[in-house]
Amino acid sequence: MSGTPALYSPNAMRAEKRAVAGNSVIAAVLVTVGKIVVGVTTGSLGILSEAAHSALDLIAAFLTYLSVGVSDKPADADHQYGHGKVENFSAFVETALLLLTCAWVIYEAVMRLFFRHVEVEPSVWAFAVMLISMAVDVWRSRALGRIATKYESQALEADALHFSTDVWSAGVVVVGLVLILLGRIYHLDWLRLADPIAALFVGGVIISVSWRLARRTVDALLDAAPAGVRAQITDAVSHVDGVLEIGRVRIRRAGNRYFADLAVGFARTVTFQRSEQLVEAVTEAVRRILPDADVTVQPLPRAQRSENIFDRIRAVATRHNLNVHDISVQDLHGRLHVEQHVELDENLTLKTAHDQVTELEADMRREVSEIADILTHIESEPATIETGDELVRDADLERRLKSVATQFPEILDVHEFIIKLVRGRLYVSCHCTLSDDLSLARVHDIQTELEIKFKQAAPELFRVLIHPEPSTDNRR
Repeated sequence: MSGTPALYSPNAMRAEKRAVAGNSVIAAVLVTVGKIVVGVTTGSLGILSEAAHSALDLIAAFLTYLSVGVSDKPADADHQYGHGKVENFSAFVETALLLLTCAWVIYEAVMRLFFRHVEVEPSVWAFAVMLISMAVDVWRSRALGRIATKYESQALEADALHFSTDVWSAGVVVVGLVLILLGRIYHLDWLRLADPIAALFVGGVIISVSWRLARRTVDALLDAAPAGVRAQITDAVSHVDGVLEIGRVRIRRAGNRYFADLAVGFARTVTFQRSEQLVEAVTEAVRRILPDADVTVQPLPRAQRSENIFDRIRAVATRHNLNVHDISVQDLHGRLHVEQHVELDENLTLKTAHDQVTELEADMRREVSEIADILTHIESEPATIETGDELVRDADLERRLKSVATQFPEILDVHEFIIKLVRGRLYVSCHCTLSDDLSLARVHDIQTELEIKFKQAAPELFRVLIHPEPSTDNRR
């Protein structure tokens, strides 16, 4: 299963498809005229049925020529899936024309077998036109088939299949003419029935072709998924890391383009950026089955079996479009007590902010029944850039802070102090060197304790920010 290769430009594709379809029209005109002339002059129903068949081939070839010119137009505001269905509709019309031909051929063959006698003249011209017709059909069937395969064109594929069967039906007519000729030579009167019997065989061939075309074109017009492709896509997507479930897979085809629509479950705690990465991975998995397909993926938030209580708390906050951090959970005599920080727009009033937090906490209790109580620290989410007054040089303050840091045996060094005066308040930041193998939880505890000690030693400080660094980072 493949889509239109990316290396072919749309203009080159349209030109090549129209060229082969145009050549098929010209060939159909010449073959149809030849068969009509010879069929009338010889009285052969087999040849006349082939002439009628070729006349409808001409109409079908012309429709194909028109359809491939329209089907490759890009999507627009009124045709958002493109114009590819024009090819499918063209193939459907060709099927209807084939059935009309079949009805006439079978009717005329039955009349000649049982109700009236028509003398057939198997002339040299009859054999010549049928053999030439077979050669032309072989040529255009191969040419159409090559371009149909190259560009996944259903209309050209239908024509190629049609003309390949024409070769066999024409061959049967030639056999019928040969039998009539042998009947005359050897005075076998019953062989005159070979012509209408050959015509009946042609009708059978047309029914077979029509049935195959009908199934394929109706499937395309009704958006039937290609056999087995849905299962292949489901299997490929299920192996994408991060996909929890596959809720829906829909596939439709318009011309040579496939459209896939999927609903896929991701962990509800993933970030928007991670969700986008997963969507791209799913799209690539689908395109390994249907190259160049237009893929739409709808992410569905789903709870993971491995979720812990922290994941569940964050999932509820995400559902409220809020950011929680510094989550702390204590188990006191079998009852869970949760403490958390949440950031809200700094321009909100306390009443509005408190109402939002109350609703968040109530939802968390409903979602996580193990929670006994929740205490939320409300923080303002910065929305403005603070204007600083100056950078401060204070050697005495730095010495005091470095002395405080020596109280912590795990702190190897403190450096790069920056002291700022912002709106009349002192801000201090520094880098703190720690052992490489300390756990992040312990690093956080040290930072918190150090911040408290800094403010005790220098009450004038408004805010302290400590950046931890591994010891190996300072040896580079």
